[in-house]
Amino acid sequence: MIIPRPARAVAALAVLAACPSAAVAQDTVVTLPEPSHDGNVSLERALHRRESVRDFTARSLSQEQVSQLLWAAQGITRLDGGRTVPSAGGLYPLELYLVVGDVDGLESGLYRYRPGSHDLVPVGAGDHRSQLAAAALRQSWMREAPVTLVFAAVYARTTGKYGERGRKYVHMEVGHAAQNVYLEAAAMGLGTTFVGAFHDNQVKGILGLPASEHPLGLMPVGWPE
Repeated sequence: MIIPRPARAVAALAVLAACPSAAVAQDTVVTLPEPSHDGNVSLERALHRRESVRDFTARSLSQEQVSQLLWAAQGITRLDGGRTVPSAGGLYPLELYLVVGDVDGLESGLYRYRPGSHDLVPVGAGDHRSQLAAAALRQSWMREAPVTLVFAAVYARTTGKYGERGRKYVHMEVGHAAQNVYLEAAAMGLGTTFVGAFHDNQVKGILGLPASEHPLGLMPVGWPE
């Protein structure tokens, strides 16, 4: 049971209020495997392996691998609700989506990750990798990755406390989260690249993002060629 500190509790309620589809039918939720907290690759080795990868094989990913990547990006690590990345004021403005093309036992589609329950909520059916690649200035290599993680931001969660400077804090936070994904991917022998070149409105349309959420980065992940 998570018992947040008073300040965190207020922030948590604000985040839930801002999240779309906070209440969903439980039979539609995809429960992810528990992430590992003790890997076989040292931090130093993962740092040494980390690189930007844009060529992938046709090999699928497992749900265990997807679970680990999502947890590394935004997973809960402490009883007070703290996550794997630092966040100004503990406000956690990032929303994380998963575009699935080829994952064992998981339907192709669009999903929203919920850190508190470590699960996925479907938000769209079908394989949208080609659409996403087209929105990312036609970077065709993105279509080959089994999954793409999409980071979006609800700026108001942070600017409500810090004003316009809060936008800078949000951008710092997505950098922390992206590096976590890079290192987790490297530790599992996978590859990824952070993609910031895309048409915002097209990505919003593909994912069906509400007006309050703004896409910040795409991270296709797969087995390096």
